[in-house]
Amino acid sequence: MTKTDAIRNTTWDELEIGASARIERTCCVDDLLLFAHASGNVNPLMLPAHDGHDAQDAIAPSLWVGSLVSAVLGNLLPGAGTLYLAQNFRFGARVRPGDKLSVEIRCVEKREKPVAIFTARVTKADGALACDGVAEVAAPVETILSPREELPSIIVDRRDHFARLVEQAAALGPLPTAVVWPDDRNSLMGALLSAERGLIEPILIGPRSKIVELAVSEGQALDEKWIVDAADRHDACLRAVELARQGAARAIMKGDVHSDELLGAVVKKEGGLRTNRRISHVFAMDAPTLDRLLFISDAAVNIAPDLSVKVDIVQNAIDLARACGVEAPRVGVLSAVETVNVAIPSTLDAAILSKMADRGQITGGAVDGPLAMDNAVDIDAARTKGISSLVAGRADILIAPNIEAGNMLAKELTFVARAEAAGLVLGAKIPIMLTSRADNERARLASSALAALYDHWRRFGKTAAEPISLRDAAE
Repeated sequence: MTKTDAIRNTTWDELEIGASARIERTCCVDDLLLFAHASGNVNPLMLPAHDGHDAQDAIAPSLWVGSLVSAVLGNLLPGAGTLYLAQNFRFGARVRPGDKLSVEIRCVEKREKPVAIFTARVTKADGALACDGVAEVAAPVETILSPREELPSIIVDRRDHFARLVEQAAALGPLPTAVVWPDDRNSLMGALLSAERGLIEPILIGPRSKIVELAVSEGQALDEKWIVDAADRHDACLRAVELARQGAARAIMKGDVHSDELLGAVVKKEGGLRTNRRISHVFAMDAPTLDRLLFISDAAVNIAPDLSVKVDIVQNAIDLARACGVEAPRVGVLSAVETVNVAIPSTLDAAILSKMADRGQITGGAVDGPLAMDNAVDIDAARTKGISSLVAGRADILIAPNIEAGNMLAKELTFVARAEAAGLVLGAKIPIMLTSRADNERARLASSALAALYDHWRRFGKTAAEPISLRDAAE
């Protein structure tokens, strides 16, 4: 370790009366959230709204402001090896996110070794005094060279994109939804929660007695007019499709039934819900590390899609993103590399899809590929590789080359990156919520919001969600 990569402390013997040190620090929202976690103080005056709005109204806890003094004492003067003995504070002007602070300490007295006394002041950029006080410390008695090391990074998840979509979808009124075989807790409670929030009007298709018994055991009031009795799961799937064909249901939610059985009824040539598009599944992922929703397709329906199927996969994903307020979605078509390689067929498909979008054969968004995962979502990675495009590093939608890649990507985001997932099957006459039987109520709630927004977008040709422009997303 050299002198240039280390910080040297000031020992008690070296410390002089009048010596001073200062730092500058800007209060941010994450400071308040991290302090709340560390201290357990969840006073609502000191926390921003969960979605990040009205952050400027939050007040920084006084002890967070005071804690900045310890950063100067422990890092700069006297520095490494300093221990607090006593501290008092008087607090004045309140600090809020965005305020720039100056923190200064000054040695005013040296007592019996190793005790030293410092005055401390924290002032705002306008000169207002946020706090002042006196610190009594045990200064270090030996020289210490401490490395300039950064602390481990911390991810603060304070954006709730699904909450915004749920709120906007609820304003549309309940969407008549056929819930297929809700005979387990997650299926039934997810549907009832969505109904309670005003997102769906449930049509519960399944065993009447078991559904009623389950609702009673969960303490839920259930209107039996919502129930359509069905003999078995296959019959329930057929009934849901028929209700959709009649216009009585404008969405389908999967309950305790296999996806293949439900989708088999949907894509039947006679009596199904086919359109001129291939059906595909789109995940909407709310990841803590991203400032936007990330749409992933196809991770659940098409096993090894060829180019013609991928055209529909891309278009379906663009349509859902637009329904959710993304004005011009950016689509990254994924492969293992970002250059065309004839030995990797997915790179050829990606390049063709990109050109098809340029020629108007895919509409509503910007498509680029092939892109590797890193340079699709990370702008620095894209720049390092010399990739310059509207999509690279900023993708809203990721198109996987096959179902294995898509499924692993979605599961990794969920279980490793702590992302929350919702999803729809699109390309049929109505949206289908292909939730997993293991999905919790929140996932079903978010999927219901996606279905309502997509239904509105298809029927009226415009989004009911707050528009998210390219400029907004970049900022």
